[in-house]
Amino acid sequence: MAAPVDPTLFKPALIILGAAGVVIPVFHRLRVSPVLGFMLVGLLVGPYGAWALLGRPPWLEAMIIADPEGIAPIAELGVVTLMFMIGLELSFERLVVMRRLVFGLGGLQVALCAVLVAGGGLLLGLAPVVAAVVGVALAMSSTAVVVQVLSDEKRLGGTVGRTSLAVLIFQDLAAVPILFVISVLGQGGAGAGAGGLALLLALGQAVPVVLGLVGFGRLALRPLFRSVARTGSPELFMAACLLVILATGLATAAAGLSMAMGALIAGLLLAETEFRRQVEVTIEPFKGLLLGVFLISVGMSLDLPTILAGPAPLLLGAVALVLGKAVLIAPLARLFGLRWAAAVQVGLLLAPGGEFGFVILGLALANGLLPAATSGFALSLAAVTMALIPLLSRLGEAAERRLAPAARVDSALAEPMAFGDAPHVIIAGFGRVGETVARMLEVHNIPYVAIDNDTDRVAAQRRLGRPVSWGDITRVEMLHRLRLDTARALVVTMTERSAADLLVVTARAERADLLIVARARDASHAASLYATGATDAVPETIEASLQLAEAVLVDLGVPMGPVIATIHEQRATFQAEIRAMVPRAEVRPIGRRRLRDARPMPGERGGGG
Repeated sequence: MAAPVDPTLFKPALIILGAAGVVIPVFHRLRVSPVLGFMLVGLLVGPYGAWALLGRPPWLEAMIIADPEGIAPIAELGVVTLMFMIGLELSFERLVVMRRLVFGLGGLQVALCAVLVAGGGLLLGLAPVVAAVVGVALAMSSTAVVVQVLSDEKRLGGTVGRTSLAVLIFQDLAAVPILFVISVLGQGGAGAGAGGLALLLALGQAVPVVLGLVGFGRLALRPLFRSVARTGSPELFMAACLLVILATGLATAAAGLSMAMGALIAGLLLAETEFRRQVEVTIEPFKGLLLGVFLISVGMSLDLPTILAGPAPLLLGAVALVLGKAVLIAPLARLFGLRWAAAVQVGLLLAPGGEFGFVILGLALANGLLPAATSGFALSLAAVTMALIPLLSRLGEAAERRLAPAARVDSALAEPMAFGDAPHVIIAGFGRVGETVARMLEVHNIPYVAIDNDTDRVAAQRRLGRPVSWGDITRVEMLHRLRLDTARALVVTMTERSAADLLVVTARAERADLLIVARARDASHAASLYATGATDAVPETIEASLQLAEAVLVDLGVPMGPVIATIHEQRATFQAEIRAMVPRAEVRPIGRRRLRDARPMPGERGGGG
């Protein structure tokens, strides 16, 4: 007989899933940022939160997570997954393009903000070492919250988003030596020589691991995902994604770096492969949920009774931190080529504290470098200011409307993200038909991006330098990743009729004004595509017959001009007949839920003919 299950073991999971499935939708209806919603949930269920004001009565114990450390590993996975997704958006090439912003602006931001906060701490009477640790910790910004807010507002690919991301990447890189220095200082008796030797030993351990990950990833990741993709199993593909994230994260953690660093490297490596878009679609739900756990843990870290007992110092500190960092960061961003409107927004987004500040303060407290009261106040300051990021983002947008553009934008910011934010054509299926369409677009210099589910075909096209990726384009998440909102047209060349029908319905539901040109098997299929939302449907059988007729007439000596005119007239007649086949009752789109329930697996669908 199985041992009885302890229900309390599942209480944190039940609370977190309840927040994701019940509480957050309520906040969404109230137009409250999900970021703030998760933090408020953490404030409610934490041991020092709202229920603590009631003395934690026994009847409320079931709603409280008594041990916040219990969800810490899952919360850390939220940041790790976020860094993996950032790596997917960047790639090594884009990181090189952004190097001036990452190492120039990012380096100045961390150094000058740390000096500013540490100087304030010295004025308040803190010891030099304590002030330095607090200064470095509060100089950090929140990658998790800033990226999530910008992503929700669809501004991550703009100037403000890319500049903020560049600075945040440098902060994540800088956190590694900062944590190491704090560990050395905590040893107390270690001299400068011993500390320098320890630093060299740590670097000697970390650098080979990073180089090994990069080398192994370039050799192994593409074959791994190609073999998994051939199975056509979404479950195995998901398992491969999670394996890569955890394996690289644990490898860098074992080398003394952070798990987030390993996940970032994995994302950078996968960004260069044809599986990038499908990986993004697969991991996005995990990232959202795990990041929600992290935000809940931030809310749980707030000691509400202590804050309410003396709120004035915390409020004044929050205002001073945000204003001080924003006033420092905005001119720096302006110095690196941003307009004042964008520079102010970057300053406001990066002014609050961040998650690496928690790690720095926790390590310093454990090593005896900070008094418990100082550490607690700094942690509360970071958490409170992080909760203000959604509001600060809206404040920055309001400021942008008042500030006129003045300066030239840095060339690194003008570089288009991925295949470009400019209007493009999406080609669904890259067989013979899709490739022919792509060649015609290339002749006329029209940008395009193509998706196919045949791994060998995609690999061959990518070796030719064509922008072809592997994935399931019938998923609405994939269409969002391909920027359907800015696309000029969608060309459906897929051989599988059910997949083509589903894609036309899904794309039309997302954009009523989109130009959709679809390949059809025959006249009846073309009529069905018109009924479900295609702008134009091209039947294979009719086009083949017209080409045969054209060849016969030309070979018989009929002049080309009359032949072309006759072919065009006959094509118009066929199109009119096909449109007349569409019953009036079927002109409205087919229900998306019914079609999606019948969606075939990726391996069961032809990518293109």
